[in-house]
Amino acid sequence: MQIFNLPDDSFPDHGAERIIFQNYTAHPGAFKGRGILQRHAISLVISGEKTMHFAERTVHARDDEFHFLSAGNCVVTMNLLGTTPFRSILIFFDHKTLSDFYLKYETLTKNTRLSKNDAPEPYLSFKKDAFITNFIDSISLFLRPSGNQSPGVQSSGKFSPEMRQLKFEELMLYILEKYPSSLLSFREPGNRHPDDLLIRKAVETNITNNINVEELAFLCNMSLSTFKRRFIKLYGMPPTEWFVQQRMKLAKELLHHEKPSEVYYKVGYESHSGFSAQPPARIILYL
Repeated sequence: MQIFNLPDDSFPDHGAERIIFQNYTAHPGAFKGRGILQRHAISLVISGEKTMHFAERTVHARDDEFHFLSAGNCVVTMNLLGTTPFRSILIFFDHKTLSDFYLKYETLTKNTRLSKNDAPEPYLSFKKDAFITNFIDSISLFLRPSGNQSPGVQSSGKFSPEMRQLKFEELMLYILEKYPSSLLSFREPGNRHPDDLLIRKAVETNITNNINVEELAFLCNMSLSTFKRRFIKLYGMPPTEWFVQQRMKLAKELLHHEKPSEVYYKVGYESHSGFSAQPPARIILYL
């Protein structure tokens, strides 16, 4: 599976810009990919829904929300039904831009200081309101599709650095005044180390998600062999066996009041046949 470095791979023309505003569209159908966010990002969802798996949590992006994502690794899946595409406006910015904003508006943040012991929050989600809807409309006036573009990407129109800075600060100031503690918790997480806590968070967040061992290793910034070795040390068995065990235990509870055809996707299987293909001895052991 190809790994995309964002925003550089998808928006190479904007590499030198500190703040990038970009339309994004994904058409109906199934998609799964890996991405490394080289910068922080804000996703202003316009339509559709997608799922993102991070080491710490799983995020469902819906069209009534907008999201802050910190730089790091993620696995993205989309399964768009019907004719509704997934559309959003993405805003990429580096940590210096974020720090400069906090410094420039220090008078607004000084009464909402966080403790040095507070852990940085790598992901934020907010409900869209009338202001955000109008903000998205205003940004859309600056962005227009181009004939020379990659699939799923729409190039931006004329959007000066000064205007990008102004619109970025407009959005950030609104969130700072409405959700000060939440926004100030969005901080650079520092160097990530593949410690036991990170592995446990990645693994136990994704028990029922359709995500494989190689993708979990990627989320933990480890090679597959290192991840398997550390996993066995933590859980006492190989990851594939452990995941089957946990999913069968959950299936046991669900099958008391639901049909097998209604259970398989809730325990991380893509199809009913995949769920039913588990060896009988294994099913009996856990059920």
